[in-house]
Order: sequence, then C-alpha cells, then structure tokens
Amino acid sequence: MQSARPQLRLFSLTMIVIGLVIGTGIFRTSRDAAEAAATPAVFFGAWLAGGLIAICGALTYAEIGSRYPVTGGYYKIFSYAYHPSLAFGINCIILISNAASLSGVALIGSEYIAPLLVQADQVEFWKPLLAIAAIVLFYGVNLMGLRMSSRTQNVLMLIKIGMLLLLISALFFPEIHSTAPVVVDAEKTSAAALLLSFGVALKATSFTYGGYQQTINFGEEVEQPRQTIPRGIFLGIVVVIVLYLLVSYSYYKVIGFNELRHTNGIASLVAEKMFGAPGRYGASILLFLAVLAYVNVLLLSNPRVMYAMSMDGILPAAFRRKDEKRDVLTVSLTVFAAICVVVLFFADRFEKILSFTIFLDSIGMATSAATLFILRRRTRHLDGTGIYRIKLYPLLPLLFILSYLFVGTMIAVKEPALALTGTTVLAAFTGLYFLIRRTTK
Repeated sequence: MQSARPQLRLFSLTMIVIGLVIGTGIFRTSRDAAEAAATPAVFFGAWLAGGLIAICGALTYAEIGSRYPVTGGYYKIFSYAYHPSLAFGINCIILISNAASLSGVALIGSEYIAPLLVQADQVEFWKPLLAIAAIVLFYGVNLMGLRMSSRTQNVLMLIKIGMLLLLISALFFPEIHSTAPVVVDAEKTSAAALLLSFGVALKATSFTYGGYQQTINFGEEVEQPRQTIPRGIFLGIVVVIVLYLLVSYSYYKVIGFNELRHTNGIASLVAEKMFGAPGRYGASILLFLAVLAYVNVLLLSNPRVMYAMSMDGILPAAFRRKDEKRDVLTVSLTVFAAICVVVLFFADRFEKILSFTIFLDSIGMATSAATLFILRRRTRHLDGTGIYRIKLYPLLPLLFILSYLFVGTMIAVKEPALALTGTTVLAAFTGLYFLIRRTTK
C-alpha cells in the first residue's frame, strides 16, 4: 500500500543504510579475510571490492523497491517475477541463512566471553554452548514484548558504535603498533592462487557488508526518491566502507598481518594493547554485548517474515499466532530460535557457518537482483513517473550478480559438501511448495 506522505529524507535514509549494514562481523571477519588473503593487497582489496559490490547491490534493490513497493519484500517480488514455488524456496533458505548468520554471530560473542569464564583447554567445548545460551536469553527478551526488545537493541547498538570508535582510535597510538615483517608464501602468489585467495577473502567481507538488501522495502517511503535513494545509499555505503577499512587497518597495524591471520578475539587483543589486561577483559564483555545486538535484531525481524508467509497461505496458520498484549509472534519466534539452535549443533564452528550462510546468500542475492530485468519489462508504464532508475543499467546489476556468482563458485570449489547441502535444501523447499499447495487444495 502506498504511503500518503513519504517520511524518509536524505539523512534518515543514510542512517538506515548504515544501521542495516554495520553488524558485528567486523569484530571477527577481518581475521577470516586475512587468513584467506595471500597478501595484504588481497586483504584490503577484498574490503574495497566488497564495498563496491554493496553499492551496486543497494542501488539495484533501490530500483526494485521503487518499481514494486510492497509489504513482504523478498517473497512478493520473487513470486511476481518468477514463480511462487521459487519465492517459497528462496525465502526459506534466506530464513535459514539468517538463522545461520545469527548462530555465527552468537559464536563470535562466545569467542570473546568464553576465555573469561572457562580454562583455555575448555574454550572450544563451551563456545557453542554459550552461543546457544545467548540465543535462549534473547528469545526470552523478545517473548517479553516488542518494547523490551527495542529498548535492549538501543543500548546494545550504543555499545557496538563505541567499540568501533575505540578500535579505530588505536591507530593514534603508534607505540602499540606491530613491527613484525609481513611474510608472504611464495607458493600462493600465482594468478590462480591469488584469484582463489581473493574469492575466499571476499566471502568474509561480503558477510560483513550484508544488510543493504533491505532497502528493497523503502521505495515508497522516501521523499523525492529519484534523488534521495541513490544519494542516501551511496553516502551510507561509503561511510561503512571507510569505517570497515579503518577498523581493518587498525587490526593490521596493531596486531600485524601474519598474527592477525591466526588470532581469535582480535578486537579485545587491540584493547589489551591499549589498556593492558583490564582493557582486554572489559572489551571482551562489551564485545559480547555488542555482538548480541545482532542476535536480538534478527530474533526481532525474521519471525515477521514467517508471519507474512503465513498470511499468504504458504506457511501454516499457526505462524500467525500473536500475543496481542506484548506484540509477540510466539510461534514464529519459537520456530526461528529453534532453527538457530539446530544450526549450531550441525555447524559449531564460525568458518563452517560463514561458508554456508554466504553460499545461500549468493543464491538469494543473485536471483533477487535479477528480478530487476523482469520488473523493467513489466513496469515500463512507471518510467517517467518519478520512480528511481539505477544509472549505468545494466552494468551495475550485472556486476553485482556476477560478483555473487563468483563468491558462490569459490565456496563450491573450496567446500563442495556445503555447496551441495545448500543446493539440496533449496531444491527440497521448492518441491515442498507444491506438496503444501496440493495438500491445501
């Protein structure tokens, strides 16, 4: 339904883009990108490339949202452009991808807090258990109602922003910077090895830049969308790129490139070098809380996707069950939290969850961005009516699609079992759609 009066101006839209993108991956994924990168140039190149891809993707989704501004976002657009079965299948794997992402972030949090609670030789055993405890805790917070979860989110976001600024400030303390030389393995400098290295590093940075695709829902809410949408998205992503590069450069300077590749708890290590052992302990606690902001917001948002699918008759009516007093989707919230816990049982290491999440995202991102080519044909009558049209079409959408196909291919080459699992899950959910429809009829 169209808004009677668009509310979002340039500053508001820019802040929304920044808020959607900056999660908690930056407290861990610099390590994964450095581990994959053969050289520092590949490491920083992956961060820059991830940001440029994010700009292409966000502008693509902005036009999609402008051409087809509907409640229900992803599901409705897939259903309109392709077929309801593919809409159901891809939205289900996106939900699983989000659950895996939440589980991975909970593991990042447990990576920081576990060394403070248990002995070093027991950390790996306790990490997934602490991650499950965090999910259960915020499941309880969300059961208490929308007001409680939103207040909790505000506090956690302030902690996260403070930690980012603290990490960047380490650049101004040259006495704590690493003096270790960068050691590059000569065997990993061939063209093929560098390409694979770049692809795997891009997997980690893509995870960290995710979230901008939600701009698909704001097309009808923006004031003067033809000017405001591209400017807000561009400014927001540029701010994020600068912040991520500064934080990663801080890790690089303080920890050292070779040490960064094999160090857990990188953010708390920077704090320790700045303030000593108390700094590490304090930062570990604050980072654990900052990480939980992402856990909380996904538990807040994803049950609403399941609710929308239930309203469309694809998921059972039970997913619409709602505690009206607290504004809580009890069944959807419980099912989504359970999926997160199940993912942790099957993939108790962040690296496995990261690969699985980004492979599923690669499918979802490439196919959803490709709907723009279909929408342009079917909504020609909207041209010239003030809707946003992406510049350099079709180059930017194609660049975005090919980039995610490249990342997905690199994951399939390096971890074929995870790629096969993801593809099988998509096929199973697409087939399940026809079974559900047949049963319903």
